[in-house]
Amino acid sequence: MNKLITIQTKLKAPKNQKNVFGGYNYRSCEDILEAVKPLLAETDTYLIISDDIVQIGTRYYVKATATLKEDDKILAQTTAYAREPETVKGQAEAQITGSSSSYARKYALNGLFDIDDTKDADSDEKRAQPAKSGAGAAKAAPEGGQATEPKKPAEAPKITFERACEMTFIKGDRKYKLGELSNEWLVKALKSGTYLALHPYIEVILDRRVLLAAEEDEEQDIPFNV
Repeated sequence: MNKLITIQTKLKAPKNQKNVFGGYNYRSCEDILEAVKPLLAETDTYLIISDDIVQIGTRYYVKATATLKEDDKILAQTTAYAREPETVKGQAEAQITGSSSSYARKYALNGLFDIDDTKDADSDEKRAQPAKSGAGAAKAAPEGGQATEPKKPAEAPKITFERACEMTFIKGDRKYKLGELSNEWLVKALKSGTYLALHPYIEVILDRRVLLAAEEDEEQDIPFNV
């Protein structure tokens, strides 16, 4: 455990990548791996990252597992999930899986090495402001006027990423916001069948986070001679 503490204390993984579309900096999975390798050598430990494809309901998730080992002894292990979107514009199916894997691996490493990502693209600070509400309600009919046909029931408002992240629930004596929870917790909530009313919001958050990761990977893959 002391070796894990040493790595967590010394590890510096700055956000050297730039998302030109969103205007924010981020760190990739590769940035974390590059920063941690000297510390692995220093502590005589090694890191293993593996992926599994798991099905939850009708959707498929990439489950990434990051394991810190010393000889054959497991010092620490964390997992993280990323859901594969059905389609991503401009990407082949293999690229979609690769983007989901990179995202899941990154957050598995975040959990293992206690890396704070609260200011990344899927945090409160980087979310766009909610759109303003539409036109106001219709005026009431004049007094004594002829009765009008009942209005059609209003359609349920579309669940936006911003709205989903602001959804809260209470567990015990604490109040939690969905946008502040990890992918692993959100996937477990879907898989266990708890918090059923929040499932549509959880799905929106997971889909958006994977799309953001896909944009980051796409930027790094663009050749300069295009």
